[in-house]
Amino acid sequence: MDEAKINMQSDSGLPAGKVASTDIAIVGGGMVGAALAALLAHAEPDWSITLLEAFPLPDDHAPAYQPSYDDRSTAIAHGSVLLLQQVGVWAQLREYATAIEQVHVSDKGHLGGTLIDRHQVGVDALGYVIPNAWIGRVLIQHLRTLPNVTLVSPAHVRQLKPVADGAELIVEMAGQQSVVHTQLAVIADGAQSALRASLGIDVDRKDYQQTAIVTNISLSQPHQGVAYERFTDEGPMAMLPLGGSVEGCTSALVWTQPKALADEVLALSDEAFLSRLQQRFGFRLGPLTGVGKRDSYALQLSVAKEQVRSSVVVMGNAAHFLHPVAGQGFNLALRDCAALAATLKPAGDRPLGQLALLQQYLKQQALDQQATIHFSDQLTRLFSSSGLPQAALRGLGFVGLECVPPAKQWLAMQTMGNASRQVVL
Repeated sequence: MDEAKINMQSDSGLPAGKVASTDIAIVGGGMVGAALAALLAHAEPDWSITLLEAFPLPDDHAPAYQPSYDDRSTAIAHGSVLLLQQVGVWAQLREYATAIEQVHVSDKGHLGGTLIDRHQVGVDALGYVIPNAWIGRVLIQHLRTLPNVTLVSPAHVRQLKPVADGAELIVEMAGQQSVVHTQLAVIADGAQSALRASLGIDVDRKDYQQTAIVTNISLSQPHQGVAYERFTDEGPMAMLPLGGSVEGCTSALVWTQPKALADEVLALSDEAFLSRLQQRFGFRLGPLTGVGKRDSYALQLSVAKEQVRSSVVVMGNAAHFLHPVAGQGFNLALRDCAALAATLKPAGDRPLGQLALLQQYLKQQALDQQATIHFSDQLTRLFSSSGLPQAALRGLGFVGLECVPPAKQWLAMQTMGNASRQVVL
């Protein structure tokens, strides 16, 4: 086959019947894949970066964005904001971001609780809550302005083959197949990644026997920028502030249910759903007045047994999929992306897919990954039981946080995504 350089700076097709070349190919154009492309392009403008996404990407010419009551949202930690500022997208993301002024943690039916306030740690906000659709739109718009990034969609990567000087991707578009040769292939296509499985990369899984119900809730009073983590005998729930300001009267709900109860709760009428939620959450936000479209997904911890091979990196949910209890998943993935970009930046003439280089990245991120995964898993296990020993430990833990300032400071740093080293590109 003839070789062709992928056309830069635009959404692009691939030359059928030819081998297209790029320095870095990212499979998966979701929030992690798009953020990685932005961080890599910022780290080294001379790299050619190709983002391959199976679904059509957001259109720049679509009507003006309007936040939807049914939008799913993500909590962006303070540490992640610093990374997004580096690549120049935070100012636009901030337009529909709601600042988290406080995080209130409580345990239903038991004494104790703790409050983390932004003033205690000297920041403007502990984090921000942003609709996923807006995050995706801003990132893709930004990538379209970068001369060394090409977006290819809808494109299905059917196969990844290691070759002597990198990797080859077999890509199908509109029924035609093309080949993309790359120094480094990044697999970022989600927790159920077929591409990861095709390479024989196994996953350690822990099934929590829980289902997350995700929706938006209308409030009778402003949330005042408070994020609530509420632990119950059925499992944890989170209520995250939305609406763009502390005066917003909408919160994003993540409500963990045992698998056996999830279908029953999903089938409730809006009135019955709100009544049940009110009983579990309480009246900290006043009477709950409305509920949006409800979605659900099964909860498990999954961690890839391999994250790097020669010319291959596994990232995002394909590398580690966490329980949403502490809002750590995307923020950890973003730190991984920044660490990979920082590791590759001084590569010089070395191939970007050199195994020693990729192992160096993983070694640098290992402690952050292990600590964050352990933090999320232990919270889930400790706060998903109504048993007396666990309840007593929770109570002691809350008391300890209030009485021992360093412990509370550590929790604040972990929640804000600042417990690990900060990467500067």
